[in-house]
Amino acid sequence: MKVSLSWLKDYVSIELEPKALADALTMAGLEVEAMWDRFDYLDRVLVCRVLDVQPHPNADKLTCCQVDAGSETIQVVCGAPNVRKGMLAPLALPGAVLPSGIQIKKSVLRGQASYGMLCSSAELALAEDASGIMVVPEGAVVGTPLNRALPLSDKVLEIGLTPNRPDCAGIIGIAREVAAIQKIPMRYPLIPTEKADGAVSDLASVTIEAPELCPRYSAKLIRDITIGESPAWLKDRLLSVGQRPINNIVDVTNFIMLETGQPLHAFDFTFLEGRRIIVRTARGGERFTTLDGKERSLSEEMLLICDARKPVAIAGVMGGENSEIKET
Repeated sequence: MKVSLSWLKDYVSIELEPKALADALTMAGLEVEAMWDRFDYLDRVLVCRVLDVQPHPNADKLTCCQVDAGSETIQVVCGAPNVRKGMLAPLALPGAVLPSGIQIKKSVLRGQASYGMLCSSAELALAEDASGIMVVPEGAVVGTPLNRALPLSDKVLEIGLTPNRPDCAGIIGIAREVAAIQKIPMRYPLIPTEKADGAVSDLASVTIEAPELCPRYSAKLIRDITIGESPAWLKDRLLSVGQRPINNIVDVTNFIMLETGQPLHAFDFTFLEGRRIIVRTARGGERFTTLDGKERSLSEEMLLICDARKPVAIAGVMGGENSEIKET
């Protein structure tokens, strides 16, 4: 499992250096197989100052910019509407690989050489804004890698869990280990409580037909919500461990699953036939299309979450295409 130190610090103060922490966790039985900084890709993205902006001679929507990259002045062809003389901006140099997988190379655009790329915050996976070049705050030193100029650093540990440590299958479990290693208390998240508007059992039911595989299944019904984009902090937590944000409902279930180690899934109540959850094993030859659009052939030992008529999830693994959270 992946654990980012920025997320871990929500629950425990980290007094050890990352390498020492990795060694201590390994000696405690949680082998740290790898460690990296999630912002290392910004090493080839420098702070630059735009010295001059001229119209491209062969393209109405492009400009030719002269930029100070610290050790040299280079030309960059740019299509962003907000590029202006004097601004500080991120410059991806040839050899840089952006989070999207694009590798920056020296190129010729409509007859003009471009020795890099002025980047938006979206292209650098630092924010959602793709409308123009990211503006770097004044005071940043020209020629400095962006991750050092801002500064941006977040170590990620990849831990190889052994089957006897399910207690560490979430961020909180790792935080407990770190607190014990350092002999300090940890901080558990505050869980707000709300009064229920009636009993959920009046609106839905849960039946477990395979208690040897699933001794407990709980459900809650949440109404009058709006599907939308998650707040930046939530998206960043998921991105820090390699999870792609989807929307606020899907993201918060993934957040809690990664935080606690408890599999969690949201179903659209509209598509839950009979307003029932039935936990059972698959029937021989049963087929099911999961959220990734792939049809799966199921064997009889596989556990399913179903409604009154059909499967809606492979238990603890992946939800179904037939009940996914939609924009409505």
